[in-house]
Order: sequence, then structure tokens, then C-alpha cells
Amino acid sequence: MKRRALLQAFALAPLLFAGGRLLAMPAQRVLRLGEPKGTPQRVFAAGAPAAVLVAAIAPQRLLGWPMRVSPSALALLPTALRGLPMVGRLAGRGSTVSLERLLELQPDLVLDAGDFDASYRDSAERVWQQTGIPVELVAGRLPDHPAQLRHVGKLLGVTARGEALALAAEAQLALVREVLATRPATSRPTVYYGRGSDGLESGLSGSINTEVIEFCGGRNVAAAAGKGGLARVSLEQLLAWDPDVILTQDAAFAASAAQDARWRSLRAVREGRLHCAPSLPFGWLDGPPGVNRLPGLPWLLSRLHPGASPALAPAALRTRINALHQLLWGQSLPADIARSLDGRQ
Repeated sequence: MKRRALLQAFALAPLLFAGGRLLAMPAQRVLRLGEPKGTPQRVFAAGAPAAVLVAAIAPQRLLGWPMRVSPSALALLPTALRGLPMVGRLAGRGSTVSLERLLELQPDLVLDAGDFDASYRDSAERVWQQTGIPVELVAGRLPDHPAQLRHVGKLLGVTARGEALALAAEAQLALVREVLATRPATSRPTVYYGRGSDGLESGLSGSINTEVIEFCGGRNVAAAAGKGGLARVSLEQLLAWDPDVILTQDAAFAASAAQDARWRSLRAVREGRLHCAPSLPFGWLDGPPGVNRLPGLPWLLSRLHPGASPALAPAALRTRINALHQLLWGQSLPADIARSLDGRQ
């Protein structure tokens, strides 16, 4: 059987190929290429979701950032992460680090997390074949997070830490199930997620960028524009959709839209259902689409389904998210974010 066919057969059974192993575990999707020599101490995160994953589980193991992290975000992270360099990312044609530079960094492991499609698997295989550095690719959709956290915790020798984070992730997923059980699909709100400074970029049906919205029972209006990743949307099209709720992570855009006559033509803006999700230290909805979205689950439920559960009342919501933030990043929520949980931001 050819290697590509083996990769496509991954979901069916554990397989061996070219020295690599596809590990099919309950509720877990992992591709392992090569074996680290002992517990990895120097981990190169191939992309932003993997960097956030390592930062949360074992911050002292992260070699550097694949993306820029703002000073305000770094201030909310463990000390071990604040002085790390930006080392670039491995993303096929979108890579910003060469394999030669990767070898110079001498990682014990390259870790990638997120989507698990053929392009990501092919990229992982290429890195391993050309460098000999072990590569681990771990699926990272929202339902994957508990198993993902347990797996990477065990891989990095911090099993108890991975388990604690996995239990917290399971608690957020359970809250989503509890709330949605009370909301028939036909009565759930239509939602538009506005990305960027003008709010006119959004995720299509099935996009990992809007996964959290659909997962929490929002009906993504941009799904009507097709399937895939991100796309530009005209304001005229948005006016035609006229969603019940508009979400963003860009505070400047949210403030501008609230005062803009064109945006105020939308019911959601006029009626106070334009909500700006926190984005520090990382986005609660997206940016990146990793475990940083876990605090966004209860926050988003409170905006899409207000009053659906006592857990979504302001005081309970603040307590829940603060505990999760403290577990993830080792410090309490910033006061301004905590205050925003009491209102309708």
C-alpha cells in the first residue's frame, strides 16, 4: 500500500509506514513520525495552535514563537514564555522558517496541532524525512481538546498537568451540551463573525475559524457563501443576511461599527447584540484556533443563549472563566476583562 493511501486510511486502524506510526486512540487523532530520545525538552511549535498548546501545558519546553505575541499578551503569560524569540512557522508553502534553520535550533520534537487534513500530514512527513527530527501532529478541533491535552501532557512528561487541563476542557464541553439541550436547532440565533479591522472577513461553513460559533449553537450566516476557510464579505451581503448576533475580536472595529450608520442598519448593532470577545493573551474565538478558545465557550454561550443556565449568570461566568484562565496561564483575569463579563460587551 502506498504511503498516501496509508495516510488516508489513518482513521481505520493503527498503522506503520516508513518508520512512522499513525496512532488511532479513542477520541484522539495523532500522527507520529519518529521517536524522540527520551522526554522532549526542546519543542518547536509548527504553528500558533501548537505554540499555545505547549505554552499552556509545559511553557518551559517551548523553543520560541511561530507568530508575533504582543507585549500586553506576554504580560499575561508565565515568565518562561516572555523572553522567547519568534522562530517562524512550518506550514508548507506558508512556512517562514527553513529546514536548515530548524536543524540549527536543534529541537527534540516538532509539534503541530489543529486541522488534520492531507496537506498538514504531508507537511509533517516532509519535515521528518528531510531533517530526521521527530514530528507529532495532533488534531485540534474543539472536541479533540481533552484527548489532545492528555496526549501532549504525557508526551512531554507532565501527565498530571495535561490531565488537569483536560478535565477543565471537558467541563466547558459539558456546559455546551447542557445549554444546547435546551435550545432547539430552529430557535438558535443566526450569527456573523467579523474578522479584521473592517469586520468584513469571515469564516465559511466548516472553517476552523468559526468552529467555536457553530459548536456553541450559533447558525453561521456566512455558511451560505460556501465551504472552506476565510472569505471577504460585502456589507450589502451582510445587510441581506441581517444576523441576530454579530461577534468580533477587534475592539476598534466593534467601537467603530457601533457608531457607523451603515452598520447600525443591522438589527444586531441597533439592539446591542454586537459583542467583542476578549483577545488576550490569545483570542477567545479564534486567533489562533487552539486551546485558547476554551474560555470563549462559556463566554459565547452567555452571549448566544443568555439565561439558558445558572452557570451563565454574570457572577458564575466570571468565577468559571477566571478559574480557567488561572489554570491555563497561572494568573487571574485582568480586571477589565473580568468587569466585561458582568455586562453585555
